[in-house]
Order: sequence, then structure tokens, then C-alpha cells
Amino acid sequence: MSAKPALPFDFPIQILPDDIDFMGHVNNSRYLNWVQDAVLAHWNKLAPADEVASKAWVALKHEITYRKPAFLEDDIIAQTVLERYQGARAFYSTVISRGEEVLAEVKSSWCCIDAKTLRPARIGDHMREFFFPED
Repeated sequence: MSAKPALPFDFPIQILPDDIDFMGHVNNSRYLNWVQDAVLAHWNKLAPADEVASKAWVALKHEITYRKPAFLEDDIIAQTVLERYQGARAFYSTVISRGEEVLAEVKSSWCCIDAKTLRPARIGDHMREFFFPED
């Protein structure tokens, strides 16, 4: 386990008309998709190509605290941070915001799986250099 979280990763979100519910704001269920998109984009950007090709991710748990609604015209971003990983599990913290306003805070855990066997795959210690660079 790493003593400190990795650097934050910013993932811009585009709100689509289909994201809007009958109350005129983004449906709460969309936040899960955004967190998944942000976490996968983070992995795909930082992990070596052979790791990206041989591994996949499944969500184990999401804990969402909704703070404020998002609307169609909003410019929002998901900032995700890999807090730690251990074995085949990775633990992320994601904040979805509009400027300085926090819309939602999400704690999530993920299981790394082998893309061929679909069995849990340990995240090797060699990955620390990509996700937890030394100062």
C-alpha cells in the first residue's frame, strides 16, 4: 500500500440531453457512469499498454454523497484519485464538481481482472511507479 494518494486525475464530463430526468437535472444514476468513465480513463492513461490490454476492471462498491444537482448546460469535471491498491483491489475517491461547487463525492472500490480468464488479477508492485510517482 502507498502512504499517500496518487496525483488527482481530471476527467471532463459532457452532459447529454438523455442524462436529464423528469425534474430537469441530471439523473443520479448517471454519476455512477461518470465515475466509471473517470477511473477507466485514469487507468488507460497511466498504465503501460500491456497492462491496459491484459486487464479489465469491475466495480465492487460505490458510496455516493450527492451535494447539488447538475444541469444540461453545466461545465463539470470528475477529479478522481487512486488512494491505494492492494492485491487485486483498487480504492478511488472521486469528486464531481461545477467550478468550485462540489456536486457529488464518491468512494469506490474496484477489482482488477485478467481480460482473458475474467478472474481477479493482482496489481503488481511495478505499477506503483506509474500511479504513485516519487516527489
